[in-house]
Amino acid sequence: MGIKLIKISALYFAIGVLIGYYMSISHSYVFTPVHVHINLLGWTALTLAGILYHLFPNLAASKLGKWHFWLHNLGLPIMMISLAIMITTQNDALVPFTATGATLTCLGVLLFVCNIWKNLKSTN
Repeated sequence: MGIKLIKISALYFAIGVLIGYYMSISHSYVFTPVHVHINLLGWTALTLAGILYHLFPNLAASKLGKWHFWLHNLGLPIMMISLAIMITTQNDALVPFTATGATLTCLGVLLFVCNIWKNLKSTN
């Protein structure tokens, strides 16, 4: 699971950089929230989680690890796509989707934290 997360995070990195590049050349920074969250929750957080899951396979094998993987990877795209559409259309009709995606992602992150505290043990 660790390697999968790192590969997924690399896609988020590319998307985040492309959004940043677009904002830079267009001088329009309306997508800043999407750019920041994709870089933080997609690229950075998933890379670090992937490294930890790779280094400590018991974390990835746990139910908490599996729940984190799915909640994070379902919630983040829902949140980011609906937020981008809301920004583009200036229509708040997608707020429930953004909130649902944010809730799923947040729950995934909290399960990741629980997993670290519960299952990460010293090797000595």
